[in-house]
Amino acid sequence: MVREISAAIEEGALAFLYRQYKTLAWFVVIVAIILGVFLEPRGLVAIAYLVGTFCSAGAGYIGMRVGLKANCRTVAGVMRSLNSGLRIAFNSGTVMGICVVSLGLVGLSVIYFVFQGWGAGIVDIIVGFSAGASSIALFARVGGGIFTKAADVGSDLVGKVEAGIPEDDPRNPAVIADNVGDNVGDIAGMGADLFESYVSAIVATFTVAIAAGIAFDSHLALLPFVIAGTGIICSIIGTFFVRVGEQLKMEALLMALRRGIWVSSILVAIASYLAVRFMNLDIGIFYSILAGLVAGILIGLSIEYYTSYSYKPTRSVSEASQTGTGTLIIRGFSTGMLSTVAPVVFVVIAVLVAYEFAGLYGVAITAVGMLSTLGITLATDAYGPVADNAGGIAEQAHLPAEVREKTDALDAMGNTTAATGKGFAIGSAALTALGLTAAFGGRMEVLGQPLTMSLLDPRVICGILIGCLLVFLFSALTMNAVGRAAMLVVNEVRRQWHEIKGIMTGEAKPDYARCVDITTKAALKEMILPSLMAIVVPVAVGMIPFLGPEALGGLLIGALSCGFLLAVTMANAGGAWDNAKKYIESGHLGGKGSQQHKAAVVGDTVGDPFKDTSGPSLNILIKLMATVSLLCAPMF
Repeated sequence: MVREISAAIEEGALAFLYRQYKTLAWFVVIVAIILGVFLEPRGLVAIAYLVGTFCSAGAGYIGMRVGLKANCRTVAGVMRSLNSGLRIAFNSGTVMGICVVSLGLVGLSVIYFVFQGWGAGIVDIIVGFSAGASSIALFARVGGGIFTKAADVGSDLVGKVEAGIPEDDPRNPAVIADNVGDNVGDIAGMGADLFESYVSAIVATFTVAIAAGIAFDSHLALLPFVIAGTGIICSIIGTFFVRVGEQLKMEALLMALRRGIWVSSILVAIASYLAVRFMNLDIGIFYSILAGLVAGILIGLSIEYYTSYSYKPTRSVSEASQTGTGTLIIRGFSTGMLSTVAPVVFVVIAVLVAYEFAGLYGVAITAVGMLSTLGITLATDAYGPVADNAGGIAEQAHLPAEVREKTDALDAMGNTTAATGKGFAIGSAALTALGLTAAFGGRMEVLGQPLTMSLLDPRVICGILIGCLLVFLFSALTMNAVGRAAMLVVNEVRRQWHEIKGIMTGEAKPDYARCVDITTKAALKEMILPSLMAIVVPVAVGMIPFLGPEALGGLLIGALSCGFLLAVTMANAGGAWDNAKKYIESGHLGGKGSQQHKAAVVGDTVGDPFKDTSGPSLNILIKLMATVSLLCAPMF
């Protein structure tokens, strides 16, 4: 039974991914032709762009295939012991994390060594690779996010709230679509997302070094590659320190994952110091890298505090359910807004420290430092959807209650680690986007048109407003997309319960494939407009005579400032609502089926597109717009 359910999830996930990549193929070919015609060196930027799209798609595909195979194995592992289940789920995430960072580093290295003879043209070529990675990542994150949350919201509203049946109950026709969504959104989309973050951070640092007038083969240009490479080795070592006993306590499970990240971070710090010394670079660069490492850890801890039900903020959201859905939603949203303070403070301090010690180059390499442990950080993030799917499979296969208790414990921790991973991605996105914006300014100066970013210039102010507007417009489009697709799922489930007699008594089997197909079509249709907006608008602003590069610089700053805060708010509010529901389901405040639980389920459905569609997509939005601006700088 476990294998049969897992096979159905795998079939649906692969079908979605193939259709998504088929849809994107036309877009990729058209963009490659445009780049080949308009940008120098002719043809080479287009080739690098195509390689970037291929690597980004490959990162998502590999991660999802590993996750699909790990789902049922995690169930089997939990039946032996909690530690066995944790290790299987975490190891699957480790394979994905190492594959993602390896693909990014190898792809960039190949582009660098093949085209380094082009001198300054290497900048445009390597930025083309980053643009390819960014464009695919945004489509993958938006499309996968719409699919997973439409299925999740629809399944919860009609199943838990209307029918009063458990989560992942096989009588719910949307249950397989929900499990498929965990893989296409939370694994494939997230893999492409963090692949793009990793690549963009390296490219931003490389470009800042070039824009500063340093030869392309200098140690400063190569340092981000060295830090990224040592980070992979350190991440692999850190994974061996992730162990847990048989306690079902959230604190013990979280400490097991923290241990691995801390060990990796310490090793990266040591390796970075040795690399800076060996390459005879200024010690201030090491302090910049260290600032990124420390900021990443602190951001992760702050988000864990606001989203784990081990701490007061999420428990207070659960307690708000006692007075209804409205107060629970108010408390959750205010918690998300309050949670922005710590990440912003840590990023500001990291930027100031980096700039003080190494200027704009230090700011750019701070993002590389933060992302150097991505191999293990991504493992803790990818672990979450695997544990979630394992719980769903256990429920649908009617396994013993003690098995579901263990998968629920792993799933609850997965919600927290996923929230931490999203916060880490958003924080690194802010640093990376800042580095890319600095690189854009430096690139314009090299091209003979220095940017005068004066706040007295109305073009800059208009650009800032347009950037902020794009963030809200993008969020509105993606949220609406989830809502519309979820309505289709709800109506389909209601139709099947009405027309197919015997589903609720277990005498008939629901048509799971129909819900998967409906969600797939809706997601692929809805992802086009918000994703294209991120590419078209920056180019249009840069080329319009009355706006131009100054307005585009303002747009990037506005999108970065507004997007960073809104992304953290949405991701953490969604995580708090989700874990508030898990806290009640664990037997507190009335437990499953109570009025408090129903209020928490509604709060969770509001938070689903917050934390898994709009919020995490915003970090790609701000980086993609900066990458497109950098790539198209010669056109302005």
